[in-house]
Amino acid sequence: MFLLYLSPLFFSPPALVYPGHPHIPWIPPFPSLHLVSLRMDGQQSLQASLNSSYIPTTISSMCDEEHSEGEAVGGDTSPLLSQQQPAGPLAARHSPEDSYNLVYIIFFLMGIGSLLPWNVFITAKQYWLYKFSNGSSPAAQEEPHSDLSDYFESYIAIASAVPSVLCLILNYLLVNRFSSQVRILFSLLVILVVFVVTTALVKVDISGCRMQFFGGTLASVALVSGASNIFSGSVFGISGLFPMRISQAIISGQAMGGTLSALASIVDLAASSDVTDSALVYFITADVFTLVCIVMYLLLPRLPYSRYYMEAAAVPCSESNSRSSRSESSSGSVPPLKPILKKTWVLGSCVFYVFFISIMIFPAVSSGIQSMNKDSGSPWATTYFVPLTSFLLYNVADFCGRQVTAWLQVPGPTSRMLPLLVVSRTALVPLFMFCNYQPRYHLHNVFFAHDLFPVVFICLLGISNGYLGTLPMIYGPKVVPRELAEPAGVVMSFFLTLGLAVGSAFSVALVHSI
Repeated sequence: MFLLYLSPLFFSPPALVYPGHPHIPWIPPFPSLHLVSLRMDGQQSLQASLNSSYIPTTISSMCDEEHSEGEAVGGDTSPLLSQQQPAGPLAARHSPEDSYNLVYIIFFLMGIGSLLPWNVFITAKQYWLYKFSNGSSPAAQEEPHSDLSDYFESYIAIASAVPSVLCLILNYLLVNRFSSQVRILFSLLVILVVFVVTTALVKVDISGCRMQFFGGTLASVALVSGASNIFSGSVFGISGLFPMRISQAIISGQAMGGTLSALASIVDLAASSDVTDSALVYFITADVFTLVCIVMYLLLPRLPYSRYYMEAAAVPCSESNSRSSRSESSSGSVPPLKPILKKTWVLGSCVFYVFFISIMIFPAVSSGIQSMNKDSGSPWATTYFVPLTSFLLYNVADFCGRQVTAWLQVPGPTSRMLPLLVVSRTALVPLFMFCNYQPRYHLHNVFFAHDLFPVVFICLLGISNGYLGTLPMIYGPKVVPRELAEPAGVVMSFFLTLGLAVGSAFSVALVHSI
């Protein structure tokens, strides 16, 4: 017989004790959903929470965890999960502290690096418009509208989305065949090589071969996107072995990557009159940061905090000998997909739809919204309106939404409110369509003409993307058993990328319909 205790996120759960140890309190691993089994003899036996990777083993191991809880992972608390301690030989060791938050910072930096290539490509809009124009001077930016200039963001989105999905499928198939170190370092090296080539072509005159350069750019985007998704999927997978704050660090870092690239783009526009000079500094910055990510990842296994959790993941959690032998025999095989999807398909669907709506609007539609005062010739209306209102404001709002999840996680992973909130973001699509998007060929009415409207709408898009996209991403690896945490992280990344791929295709249709 099972009793279901439901407790709000910010209230104390019912007082529970270990069986046979009434003086030892038990803190459930997930404050909003706790399962307690009542045996026929009246004693309570513990079952794993449906929303945690914590698996209770024996009473003695629980007691060991309780005694070490006071010294476990200093400052590494989470509103959702208790401190996860490994069973077996590592259980006797206290979890070291994340000294100076170095591990958090490393994952934050790798989160920045995972989306920085994409953000660099899409925020360097003035550079691409200059490259694809007929002019040979940076002043030749007022070009007649062409297919390349009007739909460039949509072409980039499609070129990045398709290889991203394929590479994430490949990443899942290889998760047990190649170590995360091999996958992460290989993907970073591919990104670095492509960006070095892109940087070298900044000052090259391609006016006589614009279509060839356009094709090469799309190929570069495809390569970088595929490698970036193997990198981000692998990093998010190994973050599932750590407490939840580490997963949140990656996702916040991704938003910060967009914010930094948007800021760099604006600074370059302000500091340099030559669009190629600003682009050169811009791409060199991306080259250097990719190198920083490689160094940071190589440093990660040397830190006691990260080494502790990585070693803990390799030790079976008090499983039977037969199960342990099966685990060892399956080493190198493809992880079982069915049990992962059974636990994560709702969360994955939420991730899919959040990013489906976001990429359909940003940047293809949002970057085409122009100031109503563009004819005035002011720098705000002509030069800085799109970089500030579309790119910078969206990324700042996205970052804020992701950061909130470090302190607030509602609704929970089993709440019906989460899918409802995700679906409600569909209303943002018509709001952006009837802003002052230009050029307009079919929908000639502009209902939201004031410059304030796109500012408000982009804030709503960014905050909701950050918050509602992060929650299911950090829930996913925690609702499966510990040994499936890494492949579950890859699966959640697949849902995200699939949403980007499908949304990119719809963004092309959306832009053509306006």
